[in-house]
Amino acid sequence: MPVSPDFSIGIDFGTSNTVVAIADPEGNVEALTFEHGGERLKVYVTALCFWDERHGNGLRTEVEGGPWAIEQFLEGLHAHRFIQSFKTFAASATFKETRIFRERYAFEDLLSAFLRTLAEHGGSRLDWGAGNVVIGRPVQFAGYNPDDDLAMRRYRAAFGRLGAEQARYVYEPVGAAFFYARQLDHDATVLVADFGGGTSDFSVMRFSKAGGALRAEPLGHAGIGLAGDAFDYRIVDKVVSPRLGKGGLYRSMDKILTIPNHYYANFARWNQLAMMKGSGDLKELRELARVALEPEPLEKFIDIIEYDLGFALYRAVSSAKVALSNQEETDFRFQGEGVDIQAKITRAEFETWIAEDVDRIAQTVDEALAKSGVKPGEIERVFLTGGTSFVPAIRRLFVDRFGETRLTSADQFESIAYGLALIGQSEAPERWAVTN
Repeated sequence: MPVSPDFSIGIDFGTSNTVVAIADPEGNVEALTFEHGGERLKVYVTALCFWDERHGNGLRTEVEGGPWAIEQFLEGLHAHRFIQSFKTFAASATFKETRIFRERYAFEDLLSAFLRTLAEHGGSRLDWGAGNVVIGRPVQFAGYNPDDDLAMRRYRAAFGRLGAEQARYVYEPVGAAFFYARQLDHDATVLVADFGGGTSDFSVMRFSKAGGALRAEPLGHAGIGLAGDAFDYRIVDKVVSPRLGKGGLYRSMDKILTIPNHYYANFARWNQLAMMKGSGDLKELRELARVALEPEPLEKFIDIIEYDLGFALYRAVSSAKVALSNQEETDFRFQGEGVDIQAKITRAEFETWIAEDVDRIAQTVDEALAKSGVKPGEIERVFLTGGTSFVPAIRRLFVDRFGETRLTSADQFESIAYGLALIGQSEAPERWAVTN
């Protein structure tokens, strides 16, 4: 699709992956692609890798994003910091900054650095100053006691640095709804369920067609800062952390105490794990290992942080979660730098671990219906998007409420960005913008 002044851009900045879509006035839409390793990728991994390189007589910090960040990290030729799932910090008032080598980075700095790498690899087709830039945002941001206003100030600051000061911000499930609505041939009330890495968002929309034009009316929205990463947390907490000293003891003066759990709580969250090497946690864990009654598990914990094995752990956990969506049990395996963790996980165990999370998600679905004034029987279609929608316990939640025949799904990565770009081409895109 050629670049023209009347095209629109939809940006789905996700916890795990980011997708950019471009739409023209005729409703044609496609994803921006990235050439990497001989492949054309539509998904840009939401990750950053910072490293030091010598230039002349001094050091300069370099940065890469997406698949290039992973490539740089895996090559491991320089001292580096690898950061993933940083979107989860957007609404956190307690996250002020992180130190990366000689510089301090606030959330806005991390996001703008990431966006610059995306723009560099996306080429000239990504025009941040275009008149119709539509950026997705969760209904509710992730994290404990999230501050949505703070998150939006940070978003606007970061995107504004690249020239997108006039961008509109739209709820992510509304974007997914516009994508799905293209296949409707009649009036319908639709529940859109968008499962990301950090948030689960729900919108009830009424779509109608008159004279060939699609009209949409939002009836209600609800969201919760809990999704796929929370399910990963349960696997790490139940399978990995107990083998790394969780629940272990250490000697302090004449007392025997339990190793504080907050180290393991941080470890089991991908965004926090990415920061542990640059915080005081690593130093404190080394001190605990010296007085631990069983130091070896703690030493392995330290090795995972010190040798930046968080991404390898992320892949192992994600693989296990995907496997449990397709089979009744799987063999979990994580290896690296002398750490070797093996365990069999059954789907029944996993569903027990995530039961409380699923209940909270179910309550949020009910909240969206209540806000819209629509009963489950009045929902004609349920559109599911996002990888977590394939988790059997999540799918059962919707089957039990709406029935199997009303459920439909689409590409787990691209639907939101496509819909956001289409909103940019709609009759009144400003009516969908969230103002806070």
